[in-house]
Amino acid sequence: MAAAVWVRDLVSVFKLRIGFAITLSALGGLAVAEGTLPDGFAIATLALAVFLASSSAGAFNQFVERDLDARMPRTRNRPFVAGRFRAGAGWLAVILLLLGVAILMAAHVANGWAALYVFLGAATYGVIYTVWLKRRTWLNIVVGGLSGSFAVLAGAAAVDPTIGTGPLILAVVLFLWTPPHFWSLSMALREDYAEAGVPMLPVVVGNRVCAKVVFAHTLALSILALLPAMTGMGIIYLLAALAGGVWFTLESWRLMIRPTGRRAMRNFLASLGQLLLLLLGAIADRWLSGAA
Repeated sequence: MAAAVWVRDLVSVFKLRIGFAITLSALGGLAVAEGTLPDGFAIATLALAVFLASSSAGAFNQFVERDLDARMPRTRNRPFVAGRFRAGAGWLAVILLLLGVAILMAAHVANGWAALYVFLGAATYGVIYTVWLKRRTWLNIVVGGLSGSFAVLAGAAAVDPTIGTGPLILAVVLFLWTPPHFWSLSMALREDYAEAGVPMLPVVVGNRVCAKVVFAHTLALSILALLPAMTGMGIIYLLAALAGGVWFTLESWRLMIRPTGRRAMRNFLASLGQLLLLLLGAIADRWLSGAA
């Protein structure tokens, strides 16, 4: 039982679920980039580098936010808050080591541009979002959305450092996707964020106005996500992007009509489904089309 708790705590501290999504974003960027793909070892190593960088940023987020986490029911049992992990210099050393290894790995198997984007993705989430913006402004997650965009660019740069139209569009889609994803969650948990003093958009403007902003973001990103099909991606990508976009947009429409916590959580889950369909569609399209 103790081992199971330790593993669960590691998954929580390093935010491995987010790391998985960020890694898929990098692979999606690689898939939509024009040019010859790196070999399998290089792709796997780059994916691991992105995963490690994201994990380091996630651990830094929990390290810094342990006072906020203690004020929210959803997070007050996290390892740093509950005392199962001691927040000290050792953890900071591990976090920095992971990030350093990730950057070196990306530079070794890809190039300096890919390594730079890996670093910028982690720094955006760990420093700009967590330290500078989260407690100060509702724009926190808008800027924080760049972390996913940088992952897309890291993957694309491994194919061609001169980022093409397809990866740029996908990076913008990720930038637009992150706010409605997190705003939906914060609508469902609005009271928790309010009590913790975190100015997420639903806390600042209320659920009704926030739901309208969420719908506008969702509609824009869902339409934009179709454009790579006009810049080289095939039918698999188009169908996946269309299915995910329709799903997310319909749920956002329902949320705008009735902005309740339950609807917000449904929209949060739809956002995850949309992202998964989009990125897996891009990856499947590239590999199954024979363009690899």
